[in-house]
Amino acid sequence: MTKLSSRDIKKIIGAVTTVIAMGGAYLAKEVVDLPFLYKSNETPSKTINQGSTSNQDKTELNQKEFKSGMAIKEDVNSGKSTLNPSEWVGPKITYSPLDSENRVGAATAYLTKENYGKSEGREGQKWSPTGWHNQALKVNGKRVFPQNRGHLIGYTMTFNLDNDGNKKTGELGSIDNPKNLFSQSSYSNQVTFQTYEEMVRTSIKKGSKVTYRVEPIFKDNELMARGLWAQAVSDTGDLNFNVYIYNVQPGVEFNYSTGTSKANPNFEVK
Repeated sequence: MTKLSSRDIKKIIGAVTTVIAMGGAYLAKEVVDLPFLYKSNETPSKTINQGSTSNQDKTELNQKEFKSGMAIKEDVNSGKSTLNPSEWVGPKITYSPLDSENRVGAATAYLTKENYGKSEGREGQKWSPTGWHNQALKVNGKRVFPQNRGHLIGYTMTFNLDNDGNKKTGELGSIDNPKNLFSQSSYSNQVTFQTYEEMVRTSIKKGSKVTYRVEPIFKDNELMARGLWAQAVSDTGDLNFNVYIYNVQPGVEFNYSTGTSKANPNFEVK
């Protein structure tokens, strides 16, 4: 606090006298009007951008309906992530708890090179996420399994982290974690989403610190997600995307309420 001058002291005495005369209600105004009372060298606190996703964006995504012939993915926020790379707090993954329908929620990963591993020799998956009905269908003369157990955060990016997302050296990845799995179309998973997963893997392998968030978008009480919202940003600037991927399969129509499906050779995905 700065030492007060005699002039300042006189102002204070005058203000106190006024307060006594007019009542305590005047005090707040007088303090505001007397900035010399506290002269701090501290810089004002900065509002921190939590990197959370926009409620408006999520509301718009919840309202999207895929029609045959549409593109499987759309940019969100012009393809630019809303995550803040300066708020990286890893290595860790923050998983959402399963909801009342037992559905998986968003996962935010703070990743480095130490979280990358190879998928050889991994164990099989036993957990059945909501909407899991992976029955083979015959589509255009071919036998197709329309669903995968999709990982929110890819298995090869979860090494040295336990199933709660906390650092644990030697852990071999989150392969069968209920908080990291959802019923995903095989096309969405293996063709489209894998492209973005590879971008994240490439960045962390180069040594970047990556903030990566993935959220399945469910409509109402449906058990199978209508789509997947993914975004990522790195501290080095080599990675920045924000995309919505529809959970669809060429030649297949899903009942998102249950996850069941039927062949429809006229159902097109671009």
